Amino acid sequence: MSDDRQPTYTITTMNEERVDKYLFAMRIYKTRTIAADACKKGRVKMNGTDLKPAKTFHVGDIFSVRKGPITYTYRILQLSENRLGAKLVPEYMENITSQDQLELLELARLGAMSGIRDRGTGRPTKKDRRDIISFISDEYEDDLDDIEYDN
Repeated sequence: MSDDRQPTYTITTMNEERVDKYLFAMRIYKTRTIAADACKKGRVKMNGTDLKPAKTFHVGDIFSVRKGPITYTYRILQLSENRLGAKLVPEYMENITSQDQLELLELARLGAMSGIRDRGTGRPTKKDRRDIISFISDEYEDDLDDIEYDN
């Protein structure tokens, strides 16, 4: 009494996918809610027009996402409803961000724009602290003159 029936799987090809679902599935945003909020704030565009979260993407569409000072541009290769592993994302989406935007990203990473210390460099040394204080005091010298001290 063996059952020789094999399970049947149907493969369906998707023609369209909601913008907020796709942005979440491709790991552009951590949650679907954040992706929908980004759409509502006008950070996701296609052909220069803002996209609403319920708008649909199709294979071959090119869209841009503004995150911070950088505008990333992507081309859709395949659609997926489910969130993918990071290694699978390049099979579904191609990053076609312009070179000048990538250079801007590299500058931000180097800390040239942010002024933040690199991770792992540790505490500022005594010399670093003195340099920081002298830089700040030069910049805000006029503001410090207005402060009255009790002696």
